[in-house]
Amino acid sequence: MRYEEFYRQSVEEPERFWAEQARLIHWETPPRQILDQSNPPFRRWFVGGTTNLCYNAVDRHLAERAEQLALVAISSETDATREFTYRQLHREVNTFAAVLQSLDVGKGDRVVIYLPNMAEAVFAMLACARIGAIHSVVFGGFAAHNLALRIDDAQPKLLIAADAGMRAGKVIPYKPLVDAALNEASAPPPHVLIIDRGLDRQMTRVAGRDLDYASLRAQHADAEVPVTWLESNEPSYLLYTSGTTGKPKGVQRDVGGYAVAMALSIRRVFDIAPGQVMFSTSDVGWAVGHSYNVYGPLIGGATSLLYEGLPTRPDAGIWWQLCERYKVRTMFSSPTAIRVLKKQDESWLKKYDLSTLKWLFLAGEPLDEPTARWITGALGVPVIDNYWQTETGWPAITLMPGLDLKTVKFGSPGLPAPGYRMKVIDENTGVEVPDGSKGVLVLQPPLPPGCLSTIWRDDDRYVYSYFSHFRELLYSSLDWAVRDGDGYTFVLGRTDDVINVAGHRLGTREIEESVASHPAVAEAAVVGVKDELKGQVPIVFATLKRDAGDGAADVAKAMQQRVVDQLGGVARPSRIYVVNALPKTRSGKLLRRSLQALAEHRDPGDLSTLDDPGALEGIRQALDHGPDQGS
Repeated sequence: MRYEEFYRQSVEEPERFWAEQARLIHWETPPRQILDQSNPPFRRWFVGGTTNLCYNAVDRHLAERAEQLALVAISSETDATREFTYRQLHREVNTFAAVLQSLDVGKGDRVVIYLPNMAEAVFAMLACARIGAIHSVVFGGFAAHNLALRIDDAQPKLLIAADAGMRAGKVIPYKPLVDAALNEASAPPPHVLIIDRGLDRQMTRVAGRDLDYASLRAQHADAEVPVTWLESNEPSYLLYTSGTTGKPKGVQRDVGGYAVAMALSIRRVFDIAPGQVMFSTSDVGWAVGHSYNVYGPLIGGATSLLYEGLPTRPDAGIWWQLCERYKVRTMFSSPTAIRVLKKQDESWLKKYDLSTLKWLFLAGEPLDEPTARWITGALGVPVIDNYWQTETGWPAITLMPGLDLKTVKFGSPGLPAPGYRMKVIDENTGVEVPDGSKGVLVLQPPLPPGCLSTIWRDDDRYVYSYFSHFRELLYSSLDWAVRDGDGYTFVLGRTDDVINVAGHRLGTREIEESVASHPAVAEAAVVGVKDELKGQVPIVFATLKRDAGDGAADVAKAMQQRVVDQLGGVARPSRIYVVNALPKTRSGKLLRRSLQALAEHRDPGDLSTLDDPGALEGIRQALDHGPDQGS
């Protein structure tokens, strides 16, 4: 079937379309109603149907692929590789589920998981799903205060934590962060289940509260835990995302709709069939990690690679070595990670046999055209940008090589995914803008299966946060976008990351694209800073490729001229700083707000997820020294 017909059915005949897609998963009880949208903007998918995420990800594959690899957990930090077949994964998940039950965790209870990319993180997630508990994975090493906020909101019965993680060869102790978070939290769980990796030799335990997973695992090694069947719209997990009030929003996902979205997307979007291999480089603490490190590939009967480490350690070829070793078909990473590799010797991309690699998907932030062109040429395979949010749970805008691959347009993630009814509208009038005009990207309810169902225990906040921005009931993505005549959407950046220069509204993404088009530039971040005359002015922080050639001042001057030539004098960066590294989180996201704060001599805020503290110090030094171009 062609994309156009597939998409048309999904938006014009949603009940018929999603009833057909529902056949991709196992239902213990078939749904009695496909869609209930009697209370917009809320909606319920597959009403009355009962199913289970763990059963769909593990148990149902045992008959045909018990001895096939299901999960490969690789750590370049600890130099360890652990492989699990579907049969072995089933055993580990049953054991973990029995451990949870021994700690009085059951249906509807919340479990906070504070682990790095290790096999036990997957076991824990699936074990929660098996018994109907609601898991909330928090990025390993996240600051104690932020962990405490999530604990108080979720009110978990159990917290699962590792003794430590590792980053660039450095041990990052988790237990002191857990202790500090529980001391701050007003609703701490009664127990902490510790998975001791032997990394933190100084780790202390609180008697009666802190329990050892290895000991409990031995006690329940042969346990068989029956599946708890859940109604399709019961919550499966919570995933917290930042909120404007300072209180994190607990994005709540359902069971049945999410399972169907995973089954559809793993096959039709990512082109992964049973027995094939997917390598997602995300962390399990993020939305991509949930959907395409864990649930998506396993629901699809595939093999998932789970990676702990940097893309450049032990060398810049590690990811491509893994692609060769495990015959990866589809890889999923982020533009930031590719820009890191762009600074390395390109010979690493030629060293390994990548003949089985068919697709590279990138998401998490806008993919700039220079980076897209570079990695496409270097790999020789289609590079597919895709746009989604923690809230959507799976791509909202993408191309679908598993169905009908359309032309890749650099700078655009592509076309709407099935079920997503999109418009680009004027921010003031709410009227749809003409093709080629900039507006706010919105979704018309009902949101398709897989998207958030509400904010945990706060329906009012769900409506206010996402559906109160316009007179018409529309989900606001809070992203600027342009749609072309072919229906392709170009995402320009956050509506709240707009620079207002003397009354001219400029998206930071537009200026970043222009700067990054200079052949010497590896990566750029643009922020708006206060200016007494113009209100705000754009400033640029950029890193250069190793073989940049010209001096920093010459390149900076050329960058500035490119922006003027491409976007006009109003977009001219006030200052350009050439630096050695840009500050990023451990998941690879640029800390633009921290950059802005430093440039305005303000507190940069919470830096607990900062990957390289030296990068921030380099920014401070650059600001003290003065710009390479500008006033």
